Amino acid sequence: MGRDTRIVGERGQVTIPKELRERFGIRGGDEVVVRAEDDKIVIAQRTLDDRLEEGYRECSERDRLLLGANADEPNDVPEW
Repeated sequence: MGRDTRIVGERGQVTIPKELRERFGIRGGDEVVVRAEDDKIVIAQRTLDDRLEEGYRECSERDRLLLGANADEPNDVPEW
């Protein structure tokens, strides 16, 4: 597939061409990653690494909330 022009809807939505969805196995309801690379917008399939990174980040944020603002200080260990 060569270059394909799409129109961005009012809410920022863009339709991925059917040929590309089929080629990369993307179906309705699938999650994709949208990121900037240099001067381009890249839409990529979400990988296991992406899901693991998100999970670790959520756990880290949860731990920080549970332990309080000083959780990053190594000597500040809560007593259980």
